[in-house]
Amino acid sequence: MKKISLLTLMAIFFFAACKKDHITGNHSGNKKMDTLQGAITASMTLDPSKNYYLKGQVYVKNNATLTIPAGITVFAQVNEARSAKSALIITQGSMININGTAAQPVVFTSASSTPQPGDWGALVILGKAPTNSASGNNAAGLPVTSDTQYGGNVAADNSGSITYLRLEYTGGLNPPAENEWSVDKVSGLALLSVGSGTTVDHVMVKYSNDDSFQWVGGTVNATHLISYNAGDDDFDFDMGYEGNLQFLVGYRTHASSQALRANGVESYNDSVPTTNTPLTRPVISNMTIIGPEGTDATVTNSWMGVYMRKGTRLAIRNSLDAEFSKGAFMDCPRTRPVILADDDAEFRHNLVETDTVDRTFAWDQGQIIAVPDPDMTTFMTNSVNQDSVLNTSADFKFVSLYPTSGAPDLTPGSGSPALSGVDFTGADFSNSFFVQTAYRGAIAPDSNWAAQSTWADWR
Repeated sequence: MKKISLLTLMAIFFFAACKKDHITGNHSGNKKMDTLQGAITASMTLDPSKNYYLKGQVYVKNNATLTIPAGITVFAQVNEARSAKSALIITQGSMININGTAAQPVVFTSASSTPQPGDWGALVILGKAPTNSASGNNAAGLPVTSDTQYGGNVAADNSGSITYLRLEYTGGLNPPAENEWSVDKVSGLALLSVGSGTTVDHVMVKYSNDDSFQWVGGTVNATHLISYNAGDDDFDFDMGYEGNLQFLVGYRTHASSQALRANGVESYNDSVPTTNTPLTRPVISNMTIIGPEGTDATVTNSWMGVYMRKGTRLAIRNSLDAEFSKGAFMDCPRTRPVILADDDAEFRHNLVETDTVDRTFAWDQGQIIAVPDPDMTTFMTNSVNQDSVLNTSADFKFVSLYPTSGAPDLTPGSGSPALSGVDFTGADFSNSFFVQTAYRGAIAPDSNWAAQSTWADWR
């Protein structure tokens, strides 16, 4: 039998992983189109003069690095069966470098000429940072193989760098009204045990059929994230995530028809629940989360601004939370005692408003309900926590909260209470990660990083 040289093998690999394919639906303008499919097992850099077709579920493996230069659009194949939804999966030990810019972002979108939420699955990154689950650590919704494993003990694990990325029409692996008492199937940008050596900055997820951003375990930090019209949660934390996040926007123009209960932030420890460590504990500053305009009448719409549940911890400060139908902040029988005792959990120096003022602070009493919690309201608005309850969303004095056309402008205008009242004291918020602003919320009064642009596309 003839021997095959390494060079020949690499040529065969490249032809299989990146080749031309006929595409119907969306087109790539004047650029040529190549196809990504199967497995990428050696480091490669995509050609900035081309766009790409993501055909099915593509795995970057064997410690390979995939580099995507600025200005590339990746069109995801639309497959009807949920199990066959296209996805890009970065396996443990491999890396992805997405080098978009404000003027030339990298975009992943549907290949359909009439794109819809759920046309494809997710960008999934699987790392070696800790999770609080001792077994069964495979990415939910993907085949159970060594290529979908995540978790380990490398807190500073590095899965690469992502800057100026937009993901559109993801979430296809999740069925309607999915049982959210278990971990959601991967959706949007799914960061599973991704370590703190990884960079995530300026990412927009729009029209996801399920969650926009998911953290399952891991320690990765992130800044400048936008979730636009998510089908479920804007920002979802599970299974021992511990990290820092700043400048987050979640915004909805309409209620969800996909989720049982869609939240701005949902955080839990695990589905049992247990006290397995590390306890899920996102540390968040300068977040603005906005529910749909008007009051939602039924449960199958938007739910809570922040839902702290199932033994989780969290720390949220200097943030704005408005227009969610069931409340601004809700806990459960396991988390209510935790936050009342200041047990590594806090919700402080925030401005909050909701459709029904007596449910601004609520608890679920272990059921699928939102019960007004006057004791929690007293606690949250005391001299230590200093949360402020506003009567209407107009009291935030945003420049343009619900425009009749175009992008919202969530800049705090003249006289806005968001222009003061910040607090960055204490170990969590005085560290080198956080930019110590003079304003609350995601947007500065003099510079709107989330304005309509080539990257932040609100259409």
